[in-house]
Amino acid sequence: MSSNPRHRRIAVIGAGPSGLAAVRALSQEKILETIQVFERRDRIGGTWLYDPEPDPFPTPNTELPPQRPLPSKIPSFAPPLPEDKTRRTGLYEGLDSNVGASVMAFTHTPFPKVNSAESVRKFGPNNPTRPWKVVAKYLEDLFEPYSHLVSFNTTVEKLEKIGKEWEITLRQSGRKRQDGKEYDYWWTARFDAVIIASGHYGIQSIPSIQGLAEFQQKYPGRLEHSKAFRNASDYVNKHVVVVGGNVSASDLVIDLHNIVKGQLQLSQRGSNPALENVWKLPNVKVRPQVARLSTEDNGTVHFSDGTKVSDVDKILFATGYRLSYPFLNPEAVTPSNRLAGFYQHVFQISDPSLAVVGQVRAALSFRVYEYQAVAVARYFAGRATLPSVDAQKAWEKKRLAYKGETSLFHEIAPDFKEYFNELRYISGRPAKESNAYDLPLFEESWPEEGFAVLALKDKLVKQLNPTPVGPVSQLELKAKL
Repeated sequence: MSSNPRHRRIAVIGAGPSGLAAVRALSQEKILETIQVFERRDRIGGTWLYDPEPDPFPTPNTELPPQRPLPSKIPSFAPPLPEDKTRRTGLYEGLDSNVGASVMAFTHTPFPKVNSAESVRKFGPNNPTRPWKVVAKYLEDLFEPYSHLVSFNTTVEKLEKIGKEWEITLRQSGRKRQDGKEYDYWWTARFDAVIIASGHYGIQSIPSIQGLAEFQQKYPGRLEHSKAFRNASDYVNKHVVVVGGNVSASDLVIDLHNIVKGQLQLSQRGSNPALENVWKLPNVKVRPQVARLSTEDNGTVHFSDGTKVSDVDKILFATGYRLSYPFLNPEAVTPSNRLAGFYQHVFQISDPSLAVVGQVRAALSFRVYEYQAVAVARYFAGRATLPSVDAQKAWEKKRLAYKGETSLFHEIAPDFKEYFNELRYISGRPAKESNAYDLPLFEESWPEEGFAVLALKDKLVKQLNPTPVGPVSQLELKAKL
């Protein structure tokens, strides 16, 4: 096993759960010269930080965030740029985790056995959910030994390969000068390799709908993404339309179906069959997809079957997120929302000194981040190898045929075992001179433990619904965890 690292100076972008997995794995190799984390927020946590004021609904036809203009002189102080509000998270005060805690946790550290009062009322004592505050503290505590490696309030504005090095243009906000004013400080730093661990729950995905711009202009505040949901009380006695057919939409339906004005309107282009009992709850009217919005009759939603509802107070889009790496040049996200050219969703095929940790879905997070991070750390440390470029390209081609060109390309379910085992194979055994460990073998029970929360939600829904459609199979749950 090589004692010479493949790359010595490593940058990590993001200090959320995937950033934690990355910095921990890199540190345990004990052979790297520099590990530096850049975090745009002022704390550890990433998407598990709570923002009372949510990210506003995006302006219609907004493209993905562009690179911000750089100062003519770097390094330098400059007037502060406005807040990038997309960094605000989708957490709400009563949020509990929706992946079973026993497998959501990293393999090296279990979650504390703490439940919220609301989850106990819904699911009983000792249930597999965890309150978001418990999750946030879990991450903060695990990050403590590495917090000296983090530059907070620091946004990566540009990432570019120059020769054999990655040059990162950085902007740190809140720097005070002698005049007492706050400035942004801009500088550049160079690294041999970079791990992007910035998550994928930032940019709201809103479908293109005729009349949306006019509706938003006429009725500001009536359009929301599920990311902006903070409290069910905001929707009491309101005429509400929910758009979506997956887990986020199901949570909204459960919370709102019996408190809104009239029927809760649920518009779906397609839906997750594992959540069928949710869609059948009392006072829920399932509609086809939205065809257009109009400002007539105090706000009207027109559906593709020719029906419509008027006097709408809120339209909630539970329609997911768009991938975005505005600092990356050239852009690697396709128009269909896929991160192209990354082997196993992790290693850039053309240049594996760039890696991404955390860019998968339906994959047993946080655990999958741990396996990805260990594979990257050992590759950067010169203790792991990748297959040939041709083999990596063949993997991407095969996966495109299997999953398609959209973000579903990054969906691991139902192939958990194959994916975890492949990452474990790439990682290999830990070096004797490191503090690393053997990644555990995938256990067949992990998916079922991960589905446990969805299964409990289905049980709860059946109690609320006098005519449920029947039991949801483990196969259906597995398909969309």
